[in-house]
Amino acid sequence: MLRGRAVPQTTTDQRLLDSRGPADWVHADPWRVLRIQAEFVEGFGLLAELPQAVSVFGSARTKPGSEEYELAVEIGARLHDAGYAVITGGGPGIMEAANKGCDEAGGLSVGLGIELPFEQKLNDHLDIGVQFRYFFVRKTMFVKYSQAFVVLPGGFGTLDELFEAITLVQTRKITQFPIVLVGTEFWGGLLEWIKATMLPSGKISPEDLDLVRLTDDPEEVVRVIVEAHREQERTLQEEAAARAAAAEAGTDGT
Repeated sequence: MLRGRAVPQTTTDQRLLDSRGPADWVHADPWRVLRIQAEFVEGFGLLAELPQAVSVFGSARTKPGSEEYELAVEIGARLHDAGYAVITGGGPGIMEAANKGCDEAGGLSVGLGIELPFEQKLNDHLDIGVQFRYFFVRKTMFVKYSQAFVVLPGGFGTLDELFEAITLVQTRKITQFPIVLVGTEFWGGLLEWIKATMLPSGKISPEDLDLVRLTDDPEEVVRVIVEAHREQERTLQEEAAARAAAAEAGTDGT
């Protein structure tokens, strides 16, 4: 409540509409917080009703028609056949290929793009697409709405997504989350270095080596994911049955 000299000479609406004023405030941190919030709201609203989905990562530089491109197309189609939507970064290369495979098989194809200093549009094989300003908002969407990661050969961005996912599983921020590397020749050296250097020096535990699976076979990619989710479902059912039994035992006083 405002009275007397405390009452403003103009109304809030009048101040909003009468003058544009300086534009510096749109670049200030408080305004950025609102834009970040808006991106989260938009992403959650757009993706909340997705069915089970798998994110596929890999290089944007992979050329159509190459062996890696066609492999990603097949993986995208097989994931749809197994009942999953496919989520990618929405760009060209491996992302386009996985979206294409899912799309042409009749599945739900999703792209989560990112604003970059060079032009990169969303590919043409998407049913749902959204472009983000902030990498960390986009990463949250990948993890929140995916039930597994499939990682084909790629560059720094691919490595970033891979190791973030491994870290989240290792620290149990996410559970029962299969991570499948595709390309034994490409990834083998990295995994060997982890085993030969990180493990002996105590930087990781022996069980951490089991957080990822390596294969060249699209069929095995899907099988690893499906089996992990079946195991998760069995575990949840057993836990529910145990809780129900405990509750029943408590009710009858035994």
